[in-house]
Amino acid sequence: MTSESAKPVYLVDAYSDPVAVRIEGRASFLNSAGLRDFLSQMLKSGKTRFVMDFLRCTSMDSTFLGVLAGVALELRRAPQKGSLVLTRLSSRNLELIHNLGLHRLVTVDSSQGGVNSDACDTPLTSSERGELENAHLVLEAHENLVTADESNRGKFQDVLVFMKNRVERG
Repeated sequence: MTSESAKPVYLVDAYSDPVAVRIEGRASFLNSAGLRDFLSQMLKSGKTRFVMDFLRCTSMDSTFLGVLAGVALELRRAPQKGSLVLTRLSSRNLELIHNLGLHRLVTVDSSQGGVNSDACDTPLTSSERGELENAHLVLEAHENLVTADESNRGKFQDVLVFMKNRVERG
C-alpha cells in the first residue's frame, strides 16, 4: 500500500441526485476544509440533497462533525429544504453523531443499504491552508456544534476559547 492510497480522502459524485460523498479513511480537521468548500459550492449551485457513505470511514473528529453540522444548518435555512443523509455508519461513528446531537439535524440511514457510492470517483482536493485559515475552520465547526446542540458548549468550551483567541490575534 502506498502512502498516497492510505491518505484519507473524500470521493464525490457531484452530478448525482442526491450528491454523493464517500469517505475513505479518517475524517478530520486535516481534510475537512476541502469537503466544506465542496459542499458550499454544491449549495451555491442549487444542490440541496446529499448522501454521505461512511462504510470506509475509520474515524471522525469534532471539526469534521462540525462541518457536517454547518451544512445541515444551512440546509435548514435554505428556501428549499434539503437533506443530508448519513449512511453505513459504524457503531462508534453513530455513537458520535448521537452524542453531539447531530441525529436531530441529519437523516441517519440505519438500513446499511440502498446507497450507491460506486459512482463517487472524483477525489476532492484542497489547497494548503495557513494556520489562521485552519483556526477559522476549527472555530466555525465547533460553533456549528454548539448551534446544533447547546449542550455541546461545555464539551468544546476550551476549544472555542483557544480558537477565538487565535483568530483574534490574526
